[in-house]
Amino acid sequence: MKLFFRFLTLVAVLAMNMADVAPAWALTSRIKDIASLQAGRDNQLIGYGLIVGLQGTGDGFRSSPFTEQSMRAMLQNLGISTQGGQSSAKNTAAVMVTANLPPFASPGSRIDVTVSSLGDATSLRGGTLVMTSLSGADGQIYAVAQGAAIVSGFQAQGQAATVTEGVTTAGRVPGGAIIERELPSRFKDSVNLVLQLRNPDFSTAIRIADIVNGYASARFGGPVAEAKDSQEVVIQKPRAADLTRLMADIENLIVETDTPAKVVINERTGTIVIGSDVRVSPVAVSYGTLTVQVTETPQIIQPEPFSRGRTAVQPQTDIAAEQTGGRVAIIDGPDLRTLVAGLNNIGVKPDGIIAILQGIKSAGALQAELVLQ
Repeated sequence: MKLFFRFLTLVAVLAMNMADVAPAWALTSRIKDIASLQAGRDNQLIGYGLIVGLQGTGDGFRSSPFTEQSMRAMLQNLGISTQGGQSSAKNTAAVMVTANLPPFASPGSRIDVTVSSLGDATSLRGGTLVMTSLSGADGQIYAVAQGAAIVSGFQAQGQAATVTEGVTTAGRVPGGAIIERELPSRFKDSVNLVLQLRNPDFSTAIRIADIVNGYASARFGGPVAEAKDSQEVVIQKPRAADLTRLMADIENLIVETDTPAKVVINERTGTIVIGSDVRVSPVAVSYGTLTVQVTETPQIIQPEPFSRGRTAVQPQTDIAAEQTGGRVAIIDGPDLRTLVAGLNNIGVKPDGIIAILQGIKSAGALQAELVLQ
């Protein structure tokens, strides 16, 4: 009998422990998913080029004279004389070419580029980007781009109608740039690793440092990580460690993440995003809308037959006002599910919920940061 009661007690303790641990499992992430390496950031590249082969949708040389100047300079570099009259063909467009140089990129590898029209071209569909050099912020050329541009939008035009879907003046050249120069800094020349949190938070930064120090103490015999602030965690390289292998081990460590409570509102699209940690103190809400409809129905008054009167227009305006809502509801959100259920019970549209959340924040009952976009 005693063994049976001990077994029940053990089962109860395990159930309580599982209940305490289960929520933490849902909030854990790998370090590589919540932080990035400072030395492993992208670098932006930019260049100016020409797209040729367009079907009459390119730049007009009168409104975009730089396109003609660029085309003449390109032909002269190819040994072709450009003396003569002005061309009226619209099969060429001047574009800005942009790309992101990934970290640790080596010469010979390819990256995607984006092309965007500079002149009055109506579409870049079917065009080919000619050889364009891409430079970094230091003015050095790091890549050369060339290839067929892919445009997702399209445009159809007739004599009386035009149909356009998507953007036809911007596109991509997949794998269109070849890297010609590597970055001056090398990963293994670093003396430490700097992790930058994608969502800065002091609690998460401290937990990352603790997890890394626990791993380093067991592996190298001492702590190596320190949280500088809410965004940066600095990891010193142990003498006997290989930096690449060290980063591979650290980025797969599991950390319990934490984020501040936020409510993000986009009034243009009516989008509302509520974080799981948002809390609302008990508050009474009354929401009502007033709809005013104005209808104009002018009447045409004709004169009597064989009279010298004139046809006149008599204005007639009907105004109707309707007020809905006005119910009072008590909202108390100790968790996200209860908060959403309370807002839905009021029976208002997203724009009404936005107004309610702003009012709750002004009343001091919303225990979260309200972000308006």
